[in-house]
Amino acid sequence: MMTPAMLTGQTDRHLAPLCGAHRLQPEAINAFQQLQRAARQSGFNLLPASSFRDFDRQLAIWNGKFRGERPLLDNHSRPLDSQSLAVGERCHAILRWSALPGASRHHWGSDLDVYDPDLLPAGTSLQLEPWEYLPGGYLAPLADWLGVRMAEYGFYRPYAHDRGGVAAEPWHLSYRPLAQVAERLLTPDLLLASWKDRDVAGASWLTPRLPAIFRRYIGNVDKE
Repeated sequence: MMTPAMLTGQTDRHLAPLCGAHRLQPEAINAFQQLQRAARQSGFNLLPASSFRDFDRQLAIWNGKFRGERPLLDNHSRPLDSQSLAVGERCHAILRWSALPGASRHHWGSDLDVYDPDLLPAGTSLQLEPWEYLPGGYLAPLADWLGVRMAEYGFYRPYAHDRGGVAAEPWHLSYRPLAQVAERLLTPDLLLASWKDRDVAGASWLTPRLPAIFRRYIGNVDKE
């Protein structure tokens, strides 16, 4: 059973090493390594770009975007001036691309972002923007392969489509047996409890709106 601390990124005791600094739950590691082997047989070098992310890291991302210290993008991946936006507009803009601290699926140890470094042109760095994975993008062949094979190993894309909440993220994979348990357990009350004594930018605007934010950005995902 996942505890509130596991669900909100406040512990890493449920994790094991995957590769480098990347960590996942052991069951997800085993499944991902099987997916990697299948990808290798098909000519792909499938690697994680991001895996577990704790509460503090997500808090730094959120607060940095809210305060204009990190880039913020609009619906078309174009830069926004966060400080020109009202608080509510700013929060919605951030939520399109980044989860609230305590609400990231990367807290669970079931989710990771993937890519193939061998598909990137020389001198090109990964941006984790949709165009890279869409037809004509560098990583489109990998994205197509994953679309056919990932379900065999228990993975799916929670952000396969733009459902009016989080923007499409073709790089984001969830390991279904773990992720769908966490989805059911995470609630607005658990999230709010994780913010106690923490400096979450925009909290006074966010707090009374958490149920609606949950419906639009957290629970509003693809299930298959």
